Amino acid sequence: MSEHSIPLEHPLRVLFLCTHNSSRSQMAEGLLRARGGSAFEVLSAGTQPRMVHPLAIKAMQELGIDISSQTAKGIKAFTSEPPMDLVVTVCHEAQESCPVFPGAHRQVHWGFPDPSRVTGTEQERLAAFRHIRDLIATKIDQFLERKPALSYTQLYAAAKAEEQQA
Repeated sequence: MSEHSIPLEHPLRVLFLCTHNSSRSQMAEGLLRARGGSAFEVLSAGTQPRMVHPLAIKAMQELGIDISSQTAKGIKAFTSEPPMDLVVTVCHEAQESCPVFPGAHRQVHWGFPDPSRVTGTEQERLAAFRHIRDLIATKIDQFLERKPALSYTQLYAAAKAEEQQA
């Protein structure tokens, strides 16, 4: 049995990467942290970080997940950190600007539209955030159904399977 197929004793480090680390990656971080539990150490970052979008916070609160204390971080914040077991880019721009995350064991892409680009009333904009939140939640639920916390091999297989369905 190879080292990559044995059960792991530490939480798997998963980083969600987006351009601004303000919406999609923050919601993904909150969802996997809430639904994946102690099997995962979940983080997020951006290639050009801004602040966490208030409508992302509001959409997540509707699910009982509080991301208001999460902060936007740049990828340089992780240069001295232990390697990531999995990096998931959640926007096409981040995938293009960071096709390979330094030190990541595995990297996949789950692309979602940017809800912050939607214009209109606050209710219309919030509806866009809810929609993207729900798409991310579905993807994370499908990912977790594949039991990726058991090994590096299963982690990558689960993430890759969800990438193919994107």
